[in-house]
Amino acid sequence: MLKKTLIGAAALMALGTFVFGRDAISYASTWGKSVRTAVKSEVPLEFEIDRARVEVENLVPDIRDMMHVIASAQVDIEYKAKEVARKDVAADSQKKALLALRGDLGSGRSEFVYASHTYTANEVRKDLEKRFKQFKVAESSLESDRQILRAWQKTMNANQEKLDTMLTAKQDLEVQLEQLEARLRSVEAAEATATLDFDDSRLARAKKLIVELNKHLDVRERQANLEGKVHGLIPVEEVTEPTESSITSRIDDYFGSNTVAEEPATDSESVVKSNR
Repeated sequence: MLKKTLIGAAALMALGTFVFGRDAISYASTWGKSVRTAVKSEVPLEFEIDRARVEVENLVPDIRDMMHVIASAQVDIEYKAKEVARKDVAADSQKKALLALRGDLGSGRSEFVYASHTYTANEVRKDLEKRFKQFKVAESSLESDRQILRAWQKTMNANQEKLDTMLTAKQDLEVQLEQLEARLRSVEAAEATATLDFDDSRLARAKKLIVELNKHLDVRERQANLEGKVHGLIPVEEVTEPTESSITSRIDDYFGSNTVAEEPATDSESVVKSNR
């Protein structure tokens, strides 16, 4: 399979060289760039925003690694600070002993008593010389530890600033992503409105079609009713509402059919009746 692919690629390269000559490489490079640009332009913005969000989330491992480095440095600095403090106390004790022996030796005595033991001036001088060498070594070691401690603290402060910068940058990027997503939603809403206005003719055609369909159904219903009358069918489908009786009929039904009272005759009517 690989052999066939290589042979096909070689054949295409040879064909391109034959057609375009020396410009084959330039044509291929330009075509490849155009294809990449076209493909990239077709990628949805939602996908690009999600890709950016993934890139921001990929900062988390680096941030955690930096936190681990800072935590380790803090522990090392604490232990080194304790060691420096201990050596500082020891150096101060050695210094006091040196000065005490120096004072005793400068007194001019030939013998000295320390912890119930007697020492000659020569023994005290040798001990003082030995102690002084040890003190200088301890003092040099203490200064070296102090320099290391200062260097560690400086490095830790730099890492702490870097961590703060990374955290701030991550937060800013997250805010920018939210703003981008909000802008995208706003643009999509505006595009939907613009598309609706632009496709007003389509909306009108849809409304007209629905009206025509309703009219068509109305015609078919009317035609079905008329065909039923032609064939003499009882229009069962048509529901007739009972007609409301008149007010006089309802009163007669309620009080009885012969309950209409005769109205009293007026004076003029009595005169006419008497003349008769």
